[in-house]
Amino acid sequence: MIVRISTERQYRLPDEDKDRLNELDNEATAAVDAGDEDRFHEAFESLLELVRSEGSPLDGDDDLEPSDVIIPPPDLSFVEAGEHFTGEGLIPD
Repeated sequence: MIVRISTERQYRLPDEDKDRLNELDNEATAAVDAGDEDRFHEAFESLLELVRSEGSPLDGDDDLEPSDVIIPPPDLSFVEAGEHFTGEGLIPD
């Protein structure tokens, strides 16, 4: 699975991490729905950390591939999160 973190880069994430990524996406979406900013930031940071630590960075323009998931930029505000983490979140179930 190819995951892009906006304003950063693309990562190749092992298929076995897809469920955990989806769980964190669902947690972030639930936090936004509940208006719980602290819970959102915790879930969002965990989501970013999962991609960065378990994913393999793709090498710039030479290795550009279509992204399966695009994660908003790391500096996303809670207000902006309401535009991205809605309904089924970033990763439809």
